[in-house]
Amino acid sequence: MATTAPPKRPLIERLPRWLRGPLGPLLEYPQLLLISIATVLVMAGQGVISPVLPLFAAKFGVGSAAIGLTLSSFALARLLLNIPLGLLSDRYGRRLLLVSGPLVTGIGMVGSGFAVGIVDLLAWRFVAGAGSAMYMTGAQIYLTDISNPTNRARFIGTNQGALLLGVSVGPAVGGVLAEFWGLRAPFIVTGIAALFAMVHAYFKIPETRHLALAQIEAERKPSIPGAPAPVAPRREWLRFATSRDFVAISFVVMAIFLTRTAGKQTLMPLYAAENLHMSPGVLGAVFTVMALINVVLLAPAAVIADRYGRKWSIVPSSLVVAVSMFMLASASGYPMFLAGALVHALGASLAGPAPAAYTADIAPANLRGLAMGMFRTSGDVGFMIGPPLLGALADATSFGWGLAANGVIMAAACLWFLVIARETVGRGPAKQPAVAKV
Repeated sequence: MATTAPPKRPLIERLPRWLRGPLGPLLEYPQLLLISIATVLVMAGQGVISPVLPLFAAKFGVGSAAIGLTLSSFALARLLLNIPLGLLSDRYGRRLLLVSGPLVTGIGMVGSGFAVGIVDLLAWRFVAGAGSAMYMTGAQIYLTDISNPTNRARFIGTNQGALLLGVSVGPAVGGVLAEFWGLRAPFIVTGIAALFAMVHAYFKIPETRHLALAQIEAERKPSIPGAPAPVAPRREWLRFATSRDFVAISFVVMAIFLTRTAGKQTLMPLYAAENLHMSPGVLGAVFTVMALINVVLLAPAAVIADRYGRKWSIVPSSLVVAVSMFMLASASGYPMFLAGALVHALGASLAGPAPAAYTADIAPANLRGLAMGMFRTSGDVGFMIGPPLLGALADATSFGWGLAANGVIMAAACLWFLVIARETVGRGPAKQPAVAKV
């Protein structure tokens, strides 16, 4: 007598419990997996050049302030294009940005690798920043299209994990490429990775603009037949933008991005190379370990933010990062530098998705898109002004004083948020409804 084999359990149920949290969304929702693959490819390229970009720029005989501009020009493109690209996506669709973004990034990276002077490098970095803005804006809108309010943070957090994974595998590769084939090689490899992301997006990622159009049409219908459609109160966006909570979180986000680009990506490599004589390969390995710590602690950080509140993540994280900057500023050898780098990675990991979650908590329902756009702009301001500002300070004094000033800015943002901002209580886990079908 034939026996019927028992049905196989879904793959997610066969995973160890500790893997279900980070991998569950990817296995449950194919659309999320597709965008996460593209994010890994794009961000791996960004990670490849992170430890060598300051060293490459320094070869042109410029100071720390000019070296910092290589990051600021990248951020300036994002700052200028975030809103126009969002409007472009609303009119012509998400795939336009998701496909052309990696292409433009690849062109900018390859051009950077062939730069013959600092002006050339700054121009190509602006092009690469434009491509990054195109992809990241398209990805954020895509994630919003395929999710709903009960699972949107989970989706964004998963894509953030993909972003961190891409960044984590890049620095070690960049360091090895630079040591064996020169400082131009990482830029060429980054361009190739971006082209792979473009091909993947073109063939695998579907258009989702119709989902947004359907939601907009549904929201325009009044809840009571015959009643006028709801209209957002005038100046509500201004009240939100000037509220104490949003101003406080904007200061924190600006300080986080300033620290990321000025402290970590500009002053740390220069300090290690010039004061400690650290090779690109060793520096790349240090950056890789820091990024891997961020990946590992992303899920626990999200749990802390949801279970105990956003401030329990944001405030300790900011304080620990500030302490790490002071440790790096006083490092006179490898042990203190490595300890400062480890403390920095732990502190940066504590925040996780908490700043974005806090912004979503305080945003009015009808202003969520604008709120998240303003949130990203706050980060891009810090991204842009940090490297030249602290680079100029380092030129006038020393790398140590530049890192210490970074610590002061981070501590000030932390204390401001602690005193001014209100706590928002995280909600418990909710049953996840099905994702909108593309």
